[in-house]
Amino acid sequence: MGEDIEITEIKQFLAEIVPFNSLSENALSKAARGIRISYFSSQSGHVEIDYDNPQLYLVRTGGFEVRDKQGNLLDRLGEGECFGYPSLLTGQNVNNKVTVLEDGLVYLLDLELFKNLRDDSAEFDRFFNRAHAKRMKRFSEPSSQDQAITQTVGSLLKNHQVISTSPQTSIEQAAQLMDQHRVSSLIITESDQLVGILTDRDIRSRVIAAGLDGKVLVNDVMTVNPSCVDRQALLFEASMLMSTHNIHHLPVIEDEKVVGMITTTDLVRAQNNQPIFLIGEINRQQHLDGLIELSKKIPGLLHSLILSDARADEIGRVLTLLSDSLTRRLLTLGETLYGEPPFAYSWIVFGSSGRMDQTAGSDQDNGMILAQQPTDEQDLYFKKLAQYVCYGLDACGYIYCPGEIMAQTDKWRVSISAWQKYFDRWINSPDPQALLHTAIFFDMRNVVGSSELFEQLQQRVLTKTKGNQIFVAAMAGNAVASKPPLGFFGKFVLERDGEENKVLDLKHRGVALINDIARIYALAEGLKEVNTSARLEQLLDRKILSNKDVKNLKDAHEFIAHMRLKNQGAQVKSGKPATNYLRPGDISALLRHQLKDAFEAVNSAQNGLKMRFTRGMF
Repeated sequence: MGEDIEITEIKQFLAEIVPFNSLSENALSKAARGIRISYFSSQSGHVEIDYDNPQLYLVRTGGFEVRDKQGNLLDRLGEGECFGYPSLLTGQNVNNKVTVLEDGLVYLLDLELFKNLRDDSAEFDRFFNRAHAKRMKRFSEPSSQDQAITQTVGSLLKNHQVISTSPQTSIEQAAQLMDQHRVSSLIITESDQLVGILTDRDIRSRVIAAGLDGKVLVNDVMTVNPSCVDRQALLFEASMLMSTHNIHHLPVIEDEKVVGMITTTDLVRAQNNQPIFLIGEINRQQHLDGLIELSKKIPGLLHSLILSDARADEIGRVLTLLSDSLTRRLLTLGETLYGEPPFAYSWIVFGSSGRMDQTAGSDQDNGMILAQQPTDEQDLYFKKLAQYVCYGLDACGYIYCPGEIMAQTDKWRVSISAWQKYFDRWINSPDPQALLHTAIFFDMRNVVGSSELFEQLQQRVLTKTKGNQIFVAAMAGNAVASKPPLGFFGKFVLERDGEENKVLDLKHRGVALINDIARIYALAEGLKEVNTSARLEQLLDRKILSNKDVKNLKDAHEFIAHMRLKNQGAQVKSGKPATNYLRPGDISALLRHQLKDAFEAVNSAQNGLKMRFTRGMF
């Protein structure tokens, strides 16, 4: 007699998800027959776990969140994902709390059935053991900062070769060996035992400066019985040892044998994906080529930040600080090249750079405020300076603005009075072109130069926009014309990217809409903040928006921005250009559900914006 419809349906579901798809046909049937079904409502708050009768919980529909007793997030789970297995594997009460995020059905497998399935398939058994180990490792691993402290000396020796010679080698031969291997030091051994080191500094100070010739032996000038460090020692220990003894080369020992040499340069490079290191190195560069090389480290830094689960807001600030540092250095190099500027100027940035929320692949949006109307000769100076900086930024990965909103474009490199006239015209006559400019130019920030010029322009703008009902209504009407990608019944409305994939545009249909909302409220109130999160906080402080509205918008902004950054990180890692497009099928069912919630929050905020500022327009 065949299986009934319900058992068949459960069996088909199990056969399509990992690790149940590794089970034999008989085990699948046994699992389907042994499963109990339970319904959990989000109104109940959380799942009651019976530790006297541990079970595997397999999510059929809905969404759940698992946290430990300290409140740390362990997992968010959707269709086809499991929880409860740590107790089944260890026999201990794990004391995690499972919150119901979305009403759902859950399949329950008791301990005996779980054991039978593990016996049936080694792959099934391995999956849950690995899942448990991964979770344990995740919360026993140190932070990224701790990893830098606990990194060992041996981690720097993966590609190191021991370059050594004997004490009886001549200095001439030793120098040739160093040149051949492009190293700054040699390990000196005798009968496989470390007896000294020879550095290029030794050759300079003890041979050349002393007037000796190249025939002198290494034994006569080497550093005898040098300090050394064990391969398992921490980098921190090695750094302290080198600093204390003022040495720059340190032999590495393992089982009393030399296995390599580390230098102060090696230690610095071990930290070279840190923002502070990059910014410090940027400020020391004397040529554009050096800046270009350093900028190649930024994608790696972005990837590290994403893996560390840093907030999107934090990542945006880090990336923007790096582009600010490159801009400042390029202006310094440009002024060295072309001479001192004839009078004061302010280098300003717009859009994502202005808001300090840059992402991978951000283009450049910048301009110059000049303290006065320049002569032809003075304008030529500023044009050359702007072209040098814009070219340098493009070479460093911040591509030219497709709309040519850059200081090298004549109309965006003008006097303070000309800038004031631009904004006056956009505010007084908010035609479609002017409204397009509001999304870029009204999020502006001074990076280098005269802060007085920038503040003068910003104050003029805010005085004009505060309480300006006609301008604000036009901005709001333009903003709500673009909607989040949700249709009837909460379905995603997809569009096509350049490769004809059906995708969600997380920038223009997500974060940009929230930026618009925050900008409009801020300009209507005359607020100076341009960062979206900071604007929302100021609006909360002034009771312009409720605590609930601000929380929903900030959460939605962070979630969508984080999804955008994570997707861009995956694109860059796979060798593809970073885009704003996400294929819904690339994320879990739970993340799709959360994304819909974020879009719903944006839609609700747009409705509030419409009601507040556009009455009578629609």
